[in-house]
Amino acid sequence: MGKQPYAAQEILANYESINETLKNKQPKEILRYAIERHDGIAVSFSGAEDVVLVDMASKLKPGIEVFSLDTGRLHAQTYQFIEKIRTHYDIKLSILSPEREELEALTSAKGLFSFYEDGHKECCGIRKVTPLRRKLATLDAWVTGQRKDQSPNTRADVPTVQVDQAFSGRADSLAKYNPLANWTSAEVWMYIRMFDVPFNPLHESGYISIGCEPCTRPTNPSQHEREGRWWWEEATQKECGLHKAD
Repeated sequence: MGKQPYAAQEILANYESINETLKNKQPKEILRYAIERHDGIAVSFSGAEDVVLVDMASKLKPGIEVFSLDTGRLHAQTYQFIEKIRTHYDIKLSILSPEREELEALTSAKGLFSFYEDGHKECCGIRKVTPLRRKLATLDAWVTGQRKDQSPNTRADVPTVQVDQAFSGRADSLAKYNPLANWTSAEVWMYIRMFDVPFNPLHESGYISIGCEPCTRPTNPSQHEREGRWWWEEATQKECGLHKAD
C-alpha cells in the first residue's frame, strides 16, 4: 500500500481490523506500519519517556518530523533534555509555542498561577491544546506515547490506532497511533537502559510523569505516576486536553 492521507471513512471502516492486526505487535512494528502509510506524519515528544518513540522512529525514517510543546513553564532540565534530543538524533524537531495574545490575556486577567484556584484546563488549553491543534492541522497522522498503565482512570482503553476525535488533520480526518499503548512503565525503562537512550534527568529525582514545573512534583514509591501531576485535583481530571475525547 502506498503512502496516503487516510479519509475518515476509511479509518472508521477498517478500525477494528487495523487494531486487530496491530494490537499484539511490538511498538517498532506499529511505528513502521504508520510511517509506511502516511507522508504527513510526526511524532509527539513530551520531553519525558516519549524518547523511546523518537529513538525507534529515527531508525526507521532518518529525518522524521518530531514536535514538542514548549508551554513556557517547563523545568530547566526538560528544556536542556529537549535540546539534547535535537542534537542526538537524526530528526526534524519542531518546538510549538502558545499564541502570544491568548497567553497575555490569561496572565493579565488571572495572573501566573490561576490554575491552582480554577483548575488547569484553561491554562493547558492555551499553552498546549491550541498549539497542538495548529500543528495537527498540517498532518495526516501523529504518534503519541500514551500507555494504558499511565492512568487507569483516563487511559485504560487507549487503542493502538484510532481516528482522532479531538483534532482534525489536513484532510479533515486524522489518524492517531499509540505504539506504546500495551507497554508498561517497566518495559519503557528496560528499552531506555538496554539501548542507552537519553532521558530527562528529573526521572532520577523522583519525577515519573513530567509536565510543567508548577504542576508537577515527585511521587513516592507507593504512588501512581500520574499522582504527581495536578495533585490538587481529582484523579479523573488528570489530563490536559491533548488526548481528550479519543
